[in-house]
Amino acid sequence: MNMPLREPQVFASQVRSPQSTAVGAKPLRIVMLGLRGFPDVQGGVERHVEHLSRRLVELGCEVEAIVRSPYMPEDCPRTWHGVKLHPIWSPRVTGVEALVHSFLGVFHAARIKPDILHIHSIGPALFAPLARALGLRVVVTHHVMNYENEKWGPAARTLLRLGERIGMTFSHARIAVSRFLADRVTRDYAVSIRVIPNGLGELATAPSTTTLQQFGLTAGRYLLTVARIDPQKCQLDLIEAFRQAQPADWTLALAGAADYASDYVHKVVEAARRTPGVVLLGHQKEAALAELYGNAGAFVLPSSHEGQPIAVIEALGYGCPVILSDIPAHRELGIVAGQFFPSGDVVALSKRLRAVFRDPPDRADHTADRDRILKRHDWRLIARHTLRAYCAALPPRRAVGIRLGLRDQE
Repeated sequence: MNMPLREPQVFASQVRSPQSTAVGAKPLRIVMLGLRGFPDVQGGVERHVEHLSRRLVELGCEVEAIVRSPYMPEDCPRTWHGVKLHPIWSPRVTGVEALVHSFLGVFHAARIKPDILHIHSIGPALFAPLARALGLRVVVTHHVMNYENEKWGPAARTLLRLGERIGMTFSHARIAVSRFLADRVTRDYAVSIRVIPNGLGELATAPSTTTLQQFGLTAGRYLLTVARIDPQKCQLDLIEAFRQAQPADWTLALAGAADYASDYVHKVVEAARRTPGVVLLGHQKEAALAELYGNAGAFVLPSSHEGQPIAVIEALGYGCPVILSDIPAHRELGIVAGQFFPSGDVVALSKRLRAVFRDPPDRADHTADRDRILKRHDWRLIARHTLRAYCAALPPRRAVGIRLGLRDQE
């Protein structure tokens, strides 16, 4: 059955320091696998692991993230906020790099023997049986149904579905970032799974306007989307809807880069070049994103499918009005003041944009959505619930000490 995230009995400010560890005298050793790297590496899984790992360290855990060396600069520190970064080679070949890296990563984890190997995403989860055969305790987080992405062919989709089945069946404990993902897993595989959402990082209190000046953006007069350039994110739909809406003095700012060169990327770049008012910002780091969220007239994400998009959570955290495709991942966030349109319906999206241009939304109307996001999506609370998932995967004697430590902190 699903195991939902419940509100803890303490606020985040009551969590003790690492010196008062939640895991007893012997720190819990965790290895993260299934990401490209961090900090400031594009991707929802990357942002998730970056923030979760940091908060687990604050709770007294020892965390190592296995990262892909092509994404990590030579001068990148090997320890970040107490998290050890261990680069392992991977080929820069779409559809191959995650599998090769995960295979090698499992053997590295088996060599250092952590208490928990935490695998992120269903592609890397293919190697959960191998990890178990090597004596590791495995937790898998299901982030998104990647096999629904239009860019994958039949063979890749079959492999991703197999990874989902294997990861959910062979792991010692399972986490889903959203309720609808958990419901799908429960229905298809009849296993228990915890719902632990994505979180919101620390908000910048006084963002500058440097990025706006760099790209010629006017505060309150631009639409923002933040996503890698990918068919799943539907940037072509957004550009076409923006063109049809015929804005007088608005700009469409697309933040995000492509993972690989592809026909879709070429089409997005060409459509942006041909459409007046469209600006490609490329990959932006957290400080720049804070500025962009804080000054946008509205945030738009027309994705065909998502697990639980961190970009939407961040936009809401900054009180930004949102226009979203009507998919389960967006609806599940419980947004009251946002606007929705049928996924893939460019005409409907254009009408939503035209309404924004005609009557820009007031950020004050989004206070309730912002406050709920700030409360529910705190990484400190998410880390505590993740520790409880680890307890379910550990041998009973080892898990008892962690539970007692968590209880003592409450």
